[in-house]
Amino acid sequence: HTPQDVTVLLICCLMDMVKRLFWGEVVLFNMECYSWVQYFKMKKSDSTKSLLIKSEQLLRIEDHDFAMRPGFGGAAIPVGIDVQVESIDSISEVNMDFTMTLYLRHYWQDDRLAFPSSSNRSRTFDARLVKKIWVPDVFFVHSKRSFIHDTTMENIMLRVYPDGNILYSVRITVTALCAMDFSSFPLDTQNCSLELESYAYNENDLMLYWKNGNDSLRTDEIVLSQFFIEEFHPSFGLAFYSSTGWYNRLYINFILRRHIFFFMLQTYFPTMLMVMLSWVSFWIDRRAVPARVSLGITTVLTMSTIITGVSASMPQVSYVKAVDIYLWASFLFVFLSVIEYATVNYFTTVEEMKKLKGGKVTDTYGVYMVKVHGLDKLRRKKSIKHNLSFIMSNSYMIDSYSRVVFPMTYLLFNIIYWSLYSSR
Repeated sequence: HTPQDVTVLLICCLMDMVKRLFWGEVVLFNMECYSWVQYFKMKKSDSTKSLLIKSEQLLRIEDHDFAMRPGFGGAAIPVGIDVQVESIDSISEVNMDFTMTLYLRHYWQDDRLAFPSSSNRSRTFDARLVKKIWVPDVFFVHSKRSFIHDTTMENIMLRVYPDGNILYSVRITVTALCAMDFSSFPLDTQNCSLELESYAYNENDLMLYWKNGNDSLRTDEIVLSQFFIEEFHPSFGLAFYSSTGWYNRLYINFILRRHIFFFMLQTYFPTMLMVMLSWVSFWIDRRAVPARVSLGITTVLTMSTIITGVSASMPQVSYVKAVDIYLWASFLFVFLSVIEYATVNYFTTVEEMKKLKGGKVTDTYGVYMVKVHGLDKLRRKKSIKHNLSFIMSNSYMIDSYSRVVFPMTYLLFNIIYWSLYSSR
């Protein structure tokens, strides 16, 4: 018994003696005795104030230098890693990075923290004790930003087993670089990886490995707005630094395939509609200049707006993307429809002038063609003049042929485009 136990027992005995002498005070004395016993029990059960001190004494933290790794001077300490990916928060094409939230767990043995236990039960601690012992200095290679969650407390867990085995778990959000290739965008597939490595300890001091092989990487159900996750798998490698040597490196690899439906609605369908709208001018009378010119200019400006909007949401890369090929080819079809009407309008004007001036325009045009093309084409002068005269006198046929040639050519382009990029 402690001195407090003895004191309380004496007080209770004295109260009992007084109770026997003065029966009238029985209730009062019983209440006082009960209050003293309850106070003692509460004080005895409230050991939270000294719990941390007892744990530090049990683990003998003050007896060792935890600035040094376990087994310093001997073989490399093995540190097992397993990861549970909670979510992929965002993927940015403009910044070429991704943001991931994960649970990172470390496993190693430190005999300095072994403690006697009759029940062989582990002890669990929070971030306060982590700062007083040695833990692996794992960092994320190519990371831009990262932080440990701290709501409502730092999301750190330390579990120590009696034999010195340790589990150290943290919840981290990290933004890391992903070298993306947009040559097939938006029909692309991206390979990204999150890389883990010890910062200070090379392979002679610390050996990182996946604790359970391929089962060391687990994921929750992850749904992304623009991507479908095809695969998650871990891998292992070595990294060399000229000044410090070789380091173990662990990779969290994942393959992302982009959903095309969003871009079909926002880019491809509007582009197709603009190209088909430009063909409407082939059915408008060639003399309706305001209608055909305004339609052509409107489709050209709309295509320019679509191209500008897509370019603004993409990184400025030095190569051509798949969406660029489609947009600029469609822009070319729209532009050619405007040029087609300019040609039809010119030939119609020449034909009307020919009728007004009795054929002089045609003769002058023939002489002009001879001067431009040189002496080697003099022999074909009559044939060219005949063909041009036929086209000018039947300029409406250009619209007739365009109604078939433009749609068929655009259809062929689409077949080739989708066959080529869908198979990648």
